[in-house]
Amino acid sequence: MTETKPGRAHLVAGGFPPGAMGGHDHDYARLRLLGLLAERDIPASVSNDFADVEKWLPVSRLLITYVAGPYPDAAQCAAIQHWMEAGGRWLGLHGTSGGRAQRVEGVRMRRTVKTEHHALLGSKFLTHPPIREIRVDVSAVDSPLTRGLGASFVVEDEPYFIELQDPGSTQILLTADYGPSAASATSGLYDSDTSLQADGKTRVLGYTREVGSGGVTYFALGHCHNPAIHAARTVVPNETTPPIFRGPWETEAFIALLRNAIAWGVRA
Repeated sequence: MTETKPGRAHLVAGGFPPGAMGGHDHDYARLRLLGLLAERDIPASVSNDFADVEKWLPVSRLLITYVAGPYPDAAQCAAIQHWMEAGGRWLGLHGTSGGRAQRVEGVRMRRTVKTEHHALLGSKFLTHPPIREIRVDVSAVDSPLTRGLGASFVVEDEPYFIELQDPGSTQILLTADYGPSAASATSGLYDSDTSLQADGKTRVLGYTREVGSGGVTYFALGHCHNPAIHAARTVVPNETTPPIFRGPWETEAFIALLRNAIAWGVRA
């Protein structure tokens, strides 16, 4: 079984195909995440995808992923699972719940194809309406992962729809009610909106789950783009976001979430 070592992180940040940004400013997110690790003097290795993840897991306590396209294959998922079972912790952000997508005739968005990494992560991205202001409700105010956030906070971001893969083993941390205007977002893509919770209104934006002696935490928040990426993005009706967008990264709440999650990851 793969061992873990304290006080080190491995960061995967990149798009697909290699060299592409996948609609996100991974350079900016990478720098911010490395800065937050540096605050705690946590040394880190960096990759653009999961091709060499098996090399870095044995020397890392924490795996952080901010990706738009890359996802671990079956063998890499097995390595990550063994590493978590031995005590490793995985912080997945934003597009980590995506992966391989297929075109759907007559629909602008693509449908996410379920693969092994969704079961391991604990969620699968479905879709998102245009960027908007979101009130995020904190479901687990007593969790160290939500320390200092209060009962709710407001952030401008992509309103993600994610499908939990194993609700029974999942502690929900963050939810949001996007209102009736978001109800049709999955229409034509999926048979039903499996991101909706039992109340028929809320959707999960953050959770944590144990895996052996370790675990995984995922936050759907975190979109950012620069002018070149914004210009290349598919035009969304009624979207008026600026060419440079760093919405959640410029809020105290999201940065507090990341700091809490890094502390969780290295057991600080």
